[in-house]
Amino acid sequence: MAEALDEAQAAALRGEVPVGAVLVDPTGRIVARAGNRTRERSDPTAHAEILAIREACAARLSERLPGHDLYVTLEPCAMCAAAIAAARIARVYYGASDAKSGGVAHGACVFDHPQSHHVPEVYDGFSAAESEALLRAFFASRR
Repeated sequence: MAEALDEAQAAALRGEVPVGAVLVDPTGRIVARAGNRTRERSDPTAHAEILAIREACAARLSERLPGHDLYVTLEPCAMCAAAIAAARIARVYYGASDAKSGGVAHGACVFDHPQSHHVPEVYDGFSAAESEALLRAFFASRR
Protein backbone atom coordinates (compact mmCIF):
# COMPACT_ATOMS: atom_id res chain seq x y z
CA MET A 1 0.00 0.00 0.00
CA ALA A 2 2.97 2.30 0.51
CA GLU A 3 3.63 2.15 -3.24
CA ALA A 4 0.00 3.01 -3.99
CA LEU A 5 0.24 5.98 -1.62
CA ASP A 6 3.34 7.15 -3.50
CA GLU A 7 1.35 7.00 -6.75
CA ALA A 8 -1.49 8.94 -5.13
CA GLN A 9 0.93 11.64 -3.96
CA ALA A 10 2.41 11.89 -7.45
CA ALA A 11 -1.11 12.25 -8.88
CA ALA A 12 -1.82 15.10 -6.47
CA LEU A 13 1.37 16.85 -7.57
CA ARG A 14 0.09 16.64 -11.17
CA GLY A 15 -3.19 18.24 -10.10
CA GLU A 16 -5.11 14.97 -10.26
CA VAL A 17 -7.33 13.57 -7.53
CA PRO A 18 -4.81 11.67 -5.37
CA VAL A 19 -5.63 8.03 -6.01
CA GLY A 20 -2.92 5.46 -6.56
CA ALA A 21 -3.03 1.78 -7.48
CA VAL A 22 -0.51 -1.04 -7.58
CA LEU A 23 -0.99 -4.54 -9.04
CA VAL A 24 1.00 -7.43 -7.60
CA ASP A 25 1.39 -10.80 -9.29
CA PRO A 26 1.02 -14.14 -7.49
CA THR A 27 4.75 -14.16 -6.62
CA GLY A 28 4.44 -10.79 -4.86
CA ARG A 29 6.16 -8.76 -7.60
CA ILE A 30 4.72 -5.38 -8.54
CA VAL A 31 3.71 -5.63 -12.20
CA ALA A 32 1.94 -2.29 -12.64
CA ARG A 33 1.45 0.99 -10.84
CA ALA A 34 -0.48 4.12 -11.64
CA GLY A 35 -2.06 7.26 -10.32
CA ASN A 36 -5.09 9.08 -11.65
CA ARG A 37 -4.52 10.84 -14.97
CA THR A 38 -8.05 11.86 -15.99
CA ARG A 39 -7.22 15.55 -16.41
CA GLU A 40 -3.81 15.01 -17.98
CA ARG A 41 -5.25 12.67 -20.61
CA SER A 42 -8.67 14.31 -20.90
CA ASP A 43 -10.00 10.81 -20.30
CA PRO A 44 -12.69 10.10 -17.71
CA THR A 45 -11.63 6.42 -17.65
CA ALA A 46 -8.00 7.15 -16.71
CA HIS A 47 -8.48 6.16 -13.09
CA ALA A 48 -5.50 4.66 -11.29
CA GLU A 49 -7.04 1.19 -11.19
CA ILE A 50 -7.90 1.16 -14.90
CA LEU A 51 -4.42 2.37 -15.87
CA ALA A 52 -2.73 -0.27 -13.70
CA ILE A 53 -4.98 -3.03 -15.08
CA ARG A 54 -4.25 -1.93 -18.65
CA GLU A 55 -0.49 -1.90 -18.00
CA ALA A 56 -0.49 -5.34 -16.35
CA CYS A 57 -2.69 -6.90 -19.04
CA ALA A 58 -0.50 -5.47 -21.81
CA ALA A 59 2.64 -6.83 -20.16
CA ARG A 60 1.05 -10.23 -19.70
CA LEU A 61 -0.61 -10.23 -23.16
CA SER A 62 -3.87 -11.26 -21.54
CA GLU A 63 -7.13 -9.60 -20.60
CA ARG A 64 -7.17 -11.49 -17.29
CA LEU A 65 -5.02 -11.29 -14.20
CA PRO A 66 -5.91 -14.32 -12.07
CA GLY A 67 -4.06 -14.54 -8.78
CA HIS A 68 -3.15 -10.85 -8.83
CA ASP A 69 -3.74 -8.43 -5.97
CA LEU A 70 -4.75 -4.80 -6.41
CA TYR A 71 -3.83 -2.21 -3.81
CA VAL A 72 -5.65 1.10 -4.22
CA THR A 73 -5.85 4.11 -1.93
CA LEU A 74 -9.58 4.75 -2.45
CA GLU A 75 -12.55 2.42 -2.73
CA PRO A 76 -12.94 1.67 -6.45
CA CYS A 77 -15.85 3.30 -8.27
CA ALA A 78 -18.40 1.21 -10.16
CA MET A 79 -16.42 1.50 -13.43
CA CYS A 80 -13.21 0.32 -11.78
CA ALA A 81 -14.98 -2.45 -9.87
CA ALA A 82 -16.40 -3.75 -13.15
CA ALA A 83 -12.90 -3.70 -14.69
CA ILE A 84 -11.52 -5.54 -11.65
CA ALA A 85 -14.17 -8.24 -12.09
CA ALA A 86 -13.54 -8.47 -15.84
CA ALA A 87 -9.80 -8.85 -15.25
CA ARG A 88 -10.48 -11.60 -12.68
CA ILE A 89 -8.26 -9.94 -10.06
CA ALA A 90 -8.11 -12.19 -6.99
CA ARG A 91 -7.95 -9.66 -4.16
CA VAL A 92 -8.57 -5.95 -3.71
CA TYR A 93 -7.10 -4.01 -0.80
CA TYR A 94 -8.24 -0.41 -0.48
CA GLY A 95 -7.62 2.44 1.90
CA ALA A 96 -10.28 5.13 2.19
CA SER A 97 -13.96 4.34 1.79
CA ASP A 98 -15.91 6.43 -0.69
CA ALA A 99 -19.52 6.89 0.41
CA LYS A 100 -20.21 9.25 -2.51
CA SER A 101 -18.67 7.44 -5.49
CA GLY A 102 -17.60 4.02 -4.26
CA GLY A 103 -18.72 0.95 -6.14
CA VAL A 104 -17.61 -1.84 -3.82
CA ALA A 105 -19.03 -1.24 -0.32
CA HIS A 106 -21.11 1.81 -1.29
CA GLY A 107 -23.31 2.83 -4.19
CA ALA A 108 -23.53 0.21 -6.91
CA CYS A 109 -21.84 -2.55 -4.86
CA VAL A 110 -20.77 -4.11 -8.16
CA PHE A 111 -19.48 -7.37 -6.70
CA ASP A 112 -22.85 -8.05 -5.03
CA HIS A 113 -24.71 -8.13 -8.35
CA PRO A 114 -25.39 -11.47 -10.01
CA GLN A 115 -24.16 -9.89 -13.26
CA SER A 116 -20.65 -9.67 -11.82
CA HIS A 117 -18.66 -12.37 -13.62
CA HIS A 118 -16.08 -12.56 -10.85
CA VAL A 119 -16.03 -11.54 -7.21
CA PRO A 120 -12.60 -10.83 -5.73
CA GLU A 121 -11.82 -10.97 -2.05
CA VAL A 122 -12.08 -7.40 -0.75
CA TYR A 123 -10.22 -5.93 2.23
CA ASP A 124 -10.81 -2.34 3.24
CA GLY A 125 -9.15 0.13 5.58
CA PHE A 126 -5.51 -0.47 4.56
CA SER A 127 -3.63 2.78 5.22
CA ALA A 128 -7.03 4.46 5.39
CA ALA A 129 -5.83 7.38 7.53
CA GLU A 130 -3.01 8.20 5.11
CA SER A 131 -5.29 7.86 2.07
CA GLU A 132 -7.97 10.05 3.64
CA ALA A 133 -5.39 12.69 4.64
CA LEU A 134 -4.14 12.94 1.05
CA LEU A 135 -7.68 13.37 -0.27
CA ARG A 136 -8.65 15.92 2.40
CA ALA A 137 -5.53 18.01 1.79
CA PHE A 138 -6.05 17.90 -1.97
CA PHE A 139 -9.67 19.05 -1.85
CA ALA A 140 -9.03 21.61 0.91
CA SER A 141 -6.41 23.26 -1.30
CA ARG A 142 -9.04 23.73 -4.02
CA ARG A 143 -11.72 25.35 -1.84
